[in-house]
Amino acid sequence: MDVVALSRLQFALTTAFHYIFPPLAIGLGLMLVLLERRYLVTKDPDYERVVKFWTRIYGLNFAVGVATGIILEFEFGTNWSTYSRFVGDIFGSPLAAEGVFAFFLESCFLGVLVFGWNRVGPKMHYFSTWMVFLGSILSSIWIIVANSWQQTPAGYHIVERVVNGVTVKRAEITDFWQAVFNPSTVHRLLHVWMAAFILGAFLVMSVAAYFILKKRDEKIWKESFRSALWVGVVFSILVLGSGHFQADMVAKQQPSKLAAFEGLYKTPEGGAPLYLWGLPDDEKQEVKFGLAIPGGLSFLVHGDFSTPVPGLDKFPPDERPDLVAATFLSYHVMVGLGMLFIFYMLLVLFFHWKGTLFQKKWLLRFSVVAVVLPLIANETGWGAAEMGRQPWIVWKLLKTKDAVSPILNEAEVTASLVMFTGLFTILGILWFFLLTRKIRAGLAPAPAPAGGEGSIELELGMGDSSSAAETSSQES
Repeated sequence: MDVVALSRLQFALTTAFHYIFPPLAIGLGLMLVLLERRYLVTKDPDYERVVKFWTRIYGLNFAVGVATGIILEFEFGTNWSTYSRFVGDIFGSPLAAEGVFAFFLESCFLGVLVFGWNRVGPKMHYFSTWMVFLGSILSSIWIIVANSWQQTPAGYHIVERVVNGVTVKRAEITDFWQAVFNPSTVHRLLHVWMAAFILGAFLVMSVAAYFILKKRDEKIWKESFRSALWVGVVFSILVLGSGHFQADMVAKQQPSKLAAFEGLYKTPEGGAPLYLWGLPDDEKQEVKFGLAIPGGLSFLVHGDFSTPVPGLDKFPPDERPDLVAATFLSYHVMVGLGMLFIFYMLLVLFFHWKGTLFQKKWLLRFSVVAVVLPLIANETGWGAAEMGRQPWIVWKLLKTKDAVSPILNEAEVTASLVMFTGLFTILGILWFFLLTRKIRAGLAPAPAPAGGEGSIELELGMGDSSSAAETSSQES
């Protein structure tokens, strides 16, 4: 593998691991807001215990997310210096805003959220929960702005300068708000938020189902399950519409990406099929074992079943995505899981309406493991968007092969790839161990009737001994 391929692989692996945590922060942040609101309204101490439980989980995910995010930022300079020089003026503003207005907001109020119990009033603590959630939202805004600009650039001009006898091109902002609200920002942002909210709902439902099956603190976990259910129902349905508008934008702004999404190697004479599934063959340029709706893609894009949609053959060979099969499969896994989410949520809602939800042990068992599905959907959605953009790292302005650091060699990138893979593997195992340990520990013991002084600590090492003792006694 050459330097470009190795650098792409390294960035893909590190980003894929990092991208576990931002959607978790956004989705879990919303659930914290909703659950603590219930505590303020009902004054039920069980809700306080649940919020403290999820705060520990949030703190762990935040810590690992920050560590992995820092590594990604360093890779821009080490592996992609030409790209960083080209987009530096564009990315400087949103990335600085992300650090100043989002990261510090989230991290500062996270301290109040974690350590502020019995140190600030309930309303101030709830305000801190809102600020943590808002910080995660603001962080996503500026990161998505930067990513969307390289997908659909706007509000810039290209400046050429001669440096040491070499002509260097650089994109510079001419209109900040046009760059921020480029053609794909809003669509992408809404889709990312909804996907994150679905993940947060699945996580709460997973843990709640686990404790309901274990018959531990069933009352409050059933209430938590119901709260997450409504979030999941609403956003599983809304994300379907968001996905349609996102695909419509891609059809207008990045037609070669849409062709890769749908495995459309050749432009049809009539309406383009909409593949529900299949196995693309890049060599033969066809979709094997394909199950398709005739003219379905034309209908979604143009509103009729007969208008052609441009295939990959309409674009120069050096401007077509190089991983069509992987792009197609990633996109269809994401879409298929999205449809599964709707079916699952409506099924759970049906049993809830019938009053038999918590009697369906098979459904609760599925709910425990189902949390991995929105994680996969988030990862495959991101992967499809990035692979479909190729060969451009900045759409129609800078190709990926021209964006790597010119002084890199294969040995250096291979060494860093091995090192980061090993580091992230260890970090992932540690994160999973601590996460499952904290979940299994369950809620802190219920306060004594007289009301004792409680506190919560951000535990990144050993679990709480009292919780562990409660777990052991209950399991016995």
